[in-house]
Amino acid sequence: MTREPAPATERLAAYRRMLAAAGFFTLAAGDFWRYLLSWWGWGAIVLVLLALGIVELVRARVELRRLPLLLWASVALMALSVAWSAYRLETAVATLATLGTTAFAVFLATSLSWDDLVDALARAMRFALGLSLLFEFVVSAFVRHPVLPFFVDYSHLETIPRAFYWSRDLLFDGGRIQGIVGNANLLAMIALLALIAGTTRWAAGRGTTPGFIAWTAVGLGVLALTRSTTVLVAVAAVAVVTLLAWSARRGSGLRRVVTGVGLVAGAAAAAVLAVVFRGPLLALAGRSSDLTNRLDIWESVTELAVQRPVGGWGWISYWAPWVEPFDDLAVIRGVTYLQAHNAWLDVFLQLGAVGLVVVGLFALTTLLRSWVYAMDGPRGTALLPLALMTALLVQSLAESRLLIEAGWALLVLVSILTATNRWDRR
Repeated sequence: MTREPAPATERLAAYRRMLAAAGFFTLAAGDFWRYLLSWWGWGAIVLVLLALGIVELVRARVELRRLPLLLWASVALMALSVAWSAYRLETAVATLATLGTTAFAVFLATSLSWDDLVDALARAMRFALGLSLLFEFVVSAFVRHPVLPFFVDYSHLETIPRAFYWSRDLLFDGGRIQGIVGNANLLAMIALLALIAGTTRWAAGRGTTPGFIAWTAVGLGVLALTRSTTVLVAVAAVAVVTLLAWSARRGSGLRRVVTGVGLVAGAAAAAVLAVVFRGPLLALAGRSSDLTNRLDIWESVTELAVQRPVGGWGWISYWAPWVEPFDDLAVIRGVTYLQAHNAWLDVFLQLGAVGLVVVGLFALTTLLRSWVYAMDGPRGTALLPLALMTALLVQSLAESRLLIEAGWALLVLVSILTATNRWDRR
């Protein structure tokens, strides 16, 4: 076999890093493209990126049979749910969308090293943060009034709900900014991903210390301006888990087991205490006792889900607002919510108890492999998969983003790269 000349190989690696960064940005900030260019514009960008990713998969001759079995099982169950879905056309389209996200994640996991992935993720998230701050500054300094998404007509509404605005012009008022994604919680998650990727690069000796300090300040500043309770809890969880994993990695096998068991017990205890003392904790965080309408949404979704407890209503990923029962399932003060605000409740609704078992085991085994990777993986990236999984799983308790776009892509990516002996080949 002839080997590619070094310059050609480097050009290919640089191209893949660029494609990965563009993909990470679009996966995490898809709402930016939808608000700016409409769903059609977003769809065109996604199709181009997906096609380029598939070309690289073919070029790399990826062995799909080596992908984790539970990944295959999860995607297969989503596709099979067309057979019993209450909205078969939408389930078929949703399955294709999930397959597309999965295919791009497979490209990321099999065509780039961890170092290249970290660079691409950091670059994409930092670009999203910088663009978000610039966007909010322009709105507050020059536009001076809230901004609605382009290509959307709200003239039929007497009053436009606050949730519909792309930016609420709150930067100079110290309010919760929403950035280019139009949502404070999503922007805060982007900041957390930027902090995770940036810290990993710095710990591995990549990048400069001044640059790391500057972008860390930007990430922390965005967290302060968004004030997302969910993401702040995720930040604390990531810090605790990674510090304990770092400590266990330096110890014996017994120390690793004890630390792992302690983390599980601590997480369970924290969950129980959070439920028992929900009221005081939410008051301390300045949030409403109904978890910002989530309790009402969870109640409505649960009532619907138990009507089809085994296989669910059919996979749909993004809730389609024109499809029954999602058209009026969660309507609060004129706003139709298009997610269950809990990934696992959403899985139960769409795929039933079978889906909870399959997708739950997929996430759980990925988390366990992330712990093993943290103990035995390469020093530079050992803690990264565990940090990403911790952030995703905490977010999944209050948002359903784990099932779509960046959430699903990162879950698939971590699952593949932490598969047995995968890091040895890297």
